[in-house]
Amino acid sequence: MKNPLLSFSNQPFGTIPFKDLKNDHFIPAVTEGIKNAEITIDKISTSAEPPTFENTILPFELSGQRLNTAVTAYYHLFGSESDQELKGLAEKISPMMAEFSSNIYLNVGLFNRIKTVYENKHNLSDQEDLRILDIIYKDFLRNGAGLSVKKKNELRKVDKELSTLSPKFSNNVLNATNEFELWLNKEDLEGLPNIVIDSAKLAAKEKGESDKWLITGQFPSFSPFLKYSKKRELRKKVHFGVTTKCNGGKHDNNELCKKIAKLKHKRAKLLGYKNYADYILEKRMAEKQERIFDLLDNLYNSCISHAKEDLKNISNIAKKLDNINEIKSWDISYYTEKLKQDIYNFDENDLKPYFQSEEVMKGAFKVAEKLYGLKFKLLDNVQTWHDDVRVFEVSEDNGDHVGILYEDLFPRETKRGGAWMNPLRSQGMFKGEISRPHISLTCNLSKPTDSAPSLLTISEVKTIFHEFGHCLHGLLSNTKYQQISGTSVFWDFVELPSQIMENWVEEKDTLELFAKHYKTGEIIPEDFIIKIKESKNFMSGSNCLRQLTFGYLDMAWFGNDNDVDNVDKFEHEAINKTLLRNPDTPKASISTQLGHIFAGGYSAGYYSYKWAEVLDADAFEKFKEDGIFNRDTAKSFRDNILSQGNKEHPMKLYKAFRGREPKVEALLTREGLN
Repeated sequence: MKNPLLSFSNQPFGTIPFKDLKNDHFIPAVTEGIKNAEITIDKISTSAEPPTFENTILPFELSGQRLNTAVTAYYHLFGSESDQELKGLAEKISPMMAEFSSNIYLNVGLFNRIKTVYENKHNLSDQEDLRILDIIYKDFLRNGAGLSVKKKNELRKVDKELSTLSPKFSNNVLNATNEFELWLNKEDLEGLPNIVIDSAKLAAKEKGESDKWLITGQFPSFSPFLKYSKKRELRKKVHFGVTTKCNGGKHDNNELCKKIAKLKHKRAKLLGYKNYADYILEKRMAEKQERIFDLLDNLYNSCISHAKEDLKNISNIAKKLDNINEIKSWDISYYTEKLKQDIYNFDENDLKPYFQSEEVMKGAFKVAEKLYGLKFKLLDNVQTWHDDVRVFEVSEDNGDHVGILYEDLFPRETKRGGAWMNPLRSQGMFKGEISRPHISLTCNLSKPTDSAPSLLTISEVKTIFHEFGHCLHGLLSNTKYQQISGTSVFWDFVELPSQIMENWVEEKDTLELFAKHYKTGEIIPEDFIIKIKESKNFMSGSNCLRQLTFGYLDMAWFGNDNDVDNVDKFEHEAINKTLLRNPDTPKASISTQLGHIFAGGYSAGYYSYKWAEVLDADAFEKFKEDGIFNRDTAKSFRDNILSQGNKEHPMKLYKAFRGREPKVEALLTREGLN
């Protein structure tokens, strides 16, 4: 059978033929893709013609599309549907791509031609042409084009080593997550809602045990157990299992944390920067570390007293209900829920019957329809990577094709944890013409059970809307070049379209679109909506402090080139001021499982969640002023933010929508922290 990755897809809409892909297709496809791209690059770099945008920049931008298709398909499956053999291929593919990238960026002939075009950019008038030229030229400088031969060779070695370490980090986290199991007997179920019991029963059944219940390392499994289980010793076991993973044992990530951080700093220094954060922030809205710490410290000063009060209230109710004098880490979630019930007479679990996952997804579609006039049509002729995956064609209300959306909502052992959006084909020039995007929305939500469909927490509902916001950013892109389309924006801007969508979840007009009881069809009662509103800032101080913890830790790793000997000690010193209690879980570690900064794109960038929260709170105020479904406001947001990709500096785009720069006060007001 022919390798489907060696020819462009003949599938509907040019989609990737996932069902036809085999593990042994990827290495040949990547090899062939690299070969074809290198032929194009060689033609550009050795051309005798004077360099122009048309004969240098444009063919370079289009040179690796066949390769990109193969690599995109591989890494998508790496995260979404991988066996050990497929995961193992990363140790071959990542170094291949690192070497290919180095060969491009360190190609003197190619760089000289690009530099000539850049120096004559006054000959260009098209804004997108100028933008892509600026990005490509500076990317070459940021990847070593201006270095000496000796330093170029050092950079190659660094990039190659980094390319192998990040997949190892991710694999360790996934394997450790999958290995954690807590088996329960009937007497261990006290306090657990029926829906949690049913999920644990299903998990056990999938492992061949019909008479037991199973709590796994997947968030939808262990999180409600910690929240509801009356068995304190079992909560302790679960807490230890999920907080200490990859900190020792066969999936240990300690050395990988140190190596990855050290290599990233080395890379930055080779390029003339003091540290990795300075290198990264050159292409961020924040621009300087000082601005990040100004934001983090401002929020810290606003939330710390609230967080201390949160902890005091949790401790008090633990004492009141169960005579517990010293609250422990494995008690926090349980008594937080008890406190919430006590204050609001409200159990979030009561909401779940109104949040069937399929209906929530339809609700997100309805919001997009009311805002942007979009339509979503379920397709049955597009290949997927798993039977859980559904595919939709997205179109304008006039019928014009917008793109393809894949939806993959539930956890499995072959899938990494968390939630993310992934462009399988970015909008922009593809095969010589402007094409529409293919976008994947991936989550790990509460699974259906034998007795009920997938029913979600309010947090999981927000997760869907969040990732759907990223998807809209990708789907509604309208640029000439893939490299600047959709979510290819500054990292501290990319979360604006996602986080702003979460705001609609708490609005009555939104909830009434989709929040219906899965059995009766009853619309969510008014008093439930009121309680969602009333309780939205519950523990806001603690929640803010938790995000700041990650932000400070990230900057500790990547803001300075430290000689880290002991990861636990280093981490404790970095986040000490955000800890309200003395640590009570030996070997609990954030760093060893924080794939965002060691295996993702958030190194020196975790602050961007809070940065973007300022943007989204400020932007949503505009929607509230005009009406949350106001078409004119939505059009402005689409035209100035969602469609623009990286055509302009993000602050210019934001000001075009809002009329001014964002104000942090909007976030503090929304969170009840001012």
